[in-house]
Formats: sequence, C-alpha cells, structure tokens
Amino acid sequence: MDDRAQVREFLMSRRARVTPDQVGLPPGTNRRVDGLRRSEVATLAGVSVEYYTRLERGAIDGASPEVLDSIARALLLGDAERAHLFDLAQAASPVARPPRRRSARRWTPHRGLQWALDAVTAGPAFVRNGRMDLLAANPLAQAFYQQVYDMPGRPPNIARYIFLDQRALDFHPEWDAVADVTVAILRTEAGRDPRNKELHDLIGELSTRSEEFRRRWGAHDVRHHGSGAKRFRHPVVGEMTLAYEGLEMAAEPGLTLTIYAAEPATPSAERMQLLASWAASEQGDDEQAGQSAAPESGGTPRRDQRGGDRGDDAPTPRSRP
Repeated sequence: MDDRAQVREFLMSRRARVTPDQVGLPPGTNRRVDGLRRSEVATLAGVSVEYYTRLERGAIDGASPEVLDSIARALLLGDAERAHLFDLAQAASPVARPPRRRSARRWTPHRGLQWALDAVTAGPAFVRNGRMDLLAANPLAQAFYQQVYDMPGRPPNIARYIFLDQRALDFHPEWDAVADVTVAILRTEAGRDPRNKELHDLIGELSTRSEEFRRRWGAHDVRHHGSGAKRFRHPVVGEMTLAYEGLEMAAEPGLTLTIYAAEPATPSAERMQLLASWAASEQGDDEQAGQSAAPESGGTPRRDQRGGDRGDDAPTPRSRP
C-alpha cells in the first residue's frame, strides 16, 4: 500500500467529519469543504498551516508523538483512530518499520492452546489474526462457523465469507453492521502491518469482487473489537444472541482469542446446547466414516469434522454480498 496515500486519505476523511461547532469555532460563510479547513486543524493542533498541509499530504514520517497527539485531539479521534494514526506514522518511517506478523500459512497452534480451546465447552472459542483467518478453534466453533470452513481455500477466512458468500446474509441478521466492523478490523490491521502480502492480497480480492467491501474500505474507518453482543441465525439451530469477548494473546502478538457465550437460561443458551449436541453427532459420524474407508483405496472420509462439503442444499444466492 502507498504509505503517503493512506495518511492523506485518513486525515482528510477525519477532517471532513468534524464540524466547526464541535470544536468551538464559528461556522463562517462560503465554506467549500466538508468539516474543518486545514488552517483550522493547524490552529487547533498548534502547528503552522504549512506543516499540517505537509502532514496531510503524507509526509508524516518525521512527526513527533506530541504533534500526532495534538492532531488527534484537533480531529476528535477516538482511541482506535489515534492508534491508527500512530501506526501510519510508524509505517512511513524509514527506520522504524513495524514487525512483520507471522504468516497464517506457517502458524499452527501449540498443543496447550488447542487443549485450552477444547476445554471451552459452553460456547465457540477460536483464535484469529487481524486478517480474520480462523487459525484454531474448539469443536463448537467449527460447528458454529461451518459455512466459513466449507468455503474453498485455507485458512478459512471470516471476511471472505461475509462479503463473498450469500449465506452470510442469513447467518448475520444485522449484516450491514457486521460488514462495517469487519472492514474496520481489516483497515486497522493494514495500519499495523502494512507490509503483509497476505493481507494485501485479501483486500485486493475483496475490493475487486465486492462493491459493498470497496465502498466501506474507502471510508477509512478503524476500530478496536473487544467485547459486545451479536445476533446470529445458524442454519441448524436457528437464531441466537451471543455475547463475545476478544482477548489479545500476549504470547502471540497480532492474534486474538475470541469466546462466544449465551446468557444462561435463555432460548439462545438452549440452542447453543443443541448445537453442541449436533456437533458431537457430526464428529461421531465423521469418525465412523473414517474407520470404514477402505485402506487400500487411499481415499479420505467423505466429510471433515467441520461439517461437510457444500452441496445442493446450499441456500439460494441473494443480492448481497
């Protein structure tokens, strides 16, 4: 990605969102720009107009933390936006490149991590990276994200599912909000790890194949995705509202452990228990199929533990993604 272009577009998009009255300035007349003028941002940040103009044009590599903080305050940046601004400045520096994140194709969970995931039996638990690859999961997460796992390509990727698989519209009743968050997570990761080729390839693929993704990507929104609640409509057990907690993994920088849980004694909790029973029966069927495969044929079981291949029962495509 073009570092200067990323800085320019991010600062311009944030400046356009701040109105004069939000920062105590008179609205004035004959305003030809959305939001604040460059001169107004410079005044609020305590820098010269010429210096801020250079920053907004992408020459941010020499900016001090104090200047970046001042600009963040002037533009009313949230925590995630401020962190993204610092990430962009670090990426633009010729001497302080951010460390390259580990490739999803070369990372495998150590046994202790998989044991910890498998010990979570009341809800889906999984590890993802900033590219939204599913890197490790407990059996309930594999059943929960069955449709993600049975898409072509490895590792399974949540973002690709949301924007390129029609079934995501049914799985996510609040699809627009989920799509916004997904793009914001990818945009945040692009600022943290701008030299990640796998991430660039994914963004390029989604931008080419999905107008919904392309429009959201151009908004330059970022966010920290830590906790909250989401609604899902699973094809086997129906609708559930689940709380989630995302935990950054200290031993694996760039990876997030996420756990979903239903409120006890609710229909969602009952449906999660039903999903667990279904997942156990599917795993038993797969093990039985593996045992019955003829050794001399070299064949593999018809279905894997994540729920099988896509067949004629896949939902009929709709207009989005």
